[in-house]
Amino acid sequence: MNDLSVLDIHLYGAPVGTLTRFGGDRTLFAFNEAYMADPDRPTLSLAFKTAFSELITDFPPTQTRIHPFLSNLLPEGPMRAFLAARAGVNPAREFFLLRALGHDLPGAVTAIPANSEGRREDAEDHLASAGQGDDAGEAALRFSLAGVQLKFSAMNGAGKGLTIPAGGSGGEWIVKLPSREFSGVPENEFSMMTLARLVGIDVPRIRLVDLGDIAGLPERMATLKGKAFTIERFDRKDGRAVHMEDFAQVFGVYPEAKYERAGYRNIAKVVAMESEADIPEFIRRLTFATLIGNADMHLKNWSMIYTDPRRPALAPAYDLLSTIPYIPDAQAALKFSRTKRFDQFTEDELVHLAAKAMLPEKLAIDTARETVDRFLQAWTEEKTHLPLFDDVITAIDGHLATLPLSRGRR
Repeated sequence: MNDLSVLDIHLYGAPVGTLTRFGGDRTLFAFNEAYMADPDRPTLSLAFKTAFSELITDFPPTQTRIHPFLSNLLPEGPMRAFLAARAGVNPAREFFLLRALGHDLPGAVTAIPANSEGRREDAEDHLASAGQGDDAGEAALRFSLAGVQLKFSAMNGAGKGLTIPAGGSGGEWIVKLPSREFSGVPENEFSMMTLARLVGIDVPRIRLVDLGDIAGLPERMATLKGKAFTIERFDRKDGRAVHMEDFAQVFGVYPEAKYERAGYRNIAKVVAMESEADIPEFIRRLTFATLIGNADMHLKNWSMIYTDPRRPALAPAYDLLSTIPYIPDAQAALKFSRTKRFDQFTEDELVHLAAKAMLPEKLAIDTARETVDRFLQAWTEEKTHLPLFDDVITAIDGHLATLPLSRGRR
């Protein structure tokens, strides 16, 4: 293996920079001259902008890890281990993992071996050799869907089914498989996302699919039973990639710091600065996550999307799940403004958040009140009609009784 190797980082198919690996697994990310000189350049990340909207261009080298923006494009946990094994890559060596997965990343970023002129030979040869002796098709699974859960990109198949692409890339749906540890997770997420839409939250198309209706799943997943949750990829539209970034990328932190380096008021401040019209949507989502007891809404579960290549907006909602039936928790993943406690998410806490994030106070309070009212009505009417397990209903009902926002409005 060469001591020096380079990945060209593309945005919307055009080169914007390079990731260079030196001996000893040191890497350095750098923008190219054409991107830096372009006054109309598309935004790669808000993390690369100064307070005066100037482009940050000086980055320190990293060891084994790659730059946080690029690292956050890679999967975590079991998903990383699974795909790294298919690619014959040490999951800790992020340069090689990005080289293996870089043709189908979240959003509109791709990472292509330098001098390949857009071809896939390097990555495909690497994966093909890694897959010798494996089940046909498994070694080809090489798209990167950032996150921990086992999930795959899929395309519409025959009838109502879905197909995992045999080539390992492409697809306009995300398929999230059942949990081996907790029962009814796909049904939970489908139900919470359905309720979110009823509350007025921007939710992509979703559905529950029998596992038997999904073609192309790796054979080792065949022992899973039940249904999968599927959600339309909002970073793919009319066959083209749409750029997006999650808030771990926005704040320039590695995935393991997704619970630590910022809070909801920090997210709110970015939303207010970059897309003022999305302030009510942010408040709706934050209030909704509190009402359902989602204790895992970390930085990677909020994203900005670039339908305008230069200016982002709040991306549609995803990963809305009631976690308290599985792991009872009195706290949110991040601080609201001064506290993480669900039972201290009050109108006073919202006023504090609004002041610190420079949100209109009345808009924040009115939106929260409206969200609570709409949720309680939808929950009362729909909870027994949604595909929810009884323990989920019991947990949410008990949780609502502890919340000042909902107690006075039930």
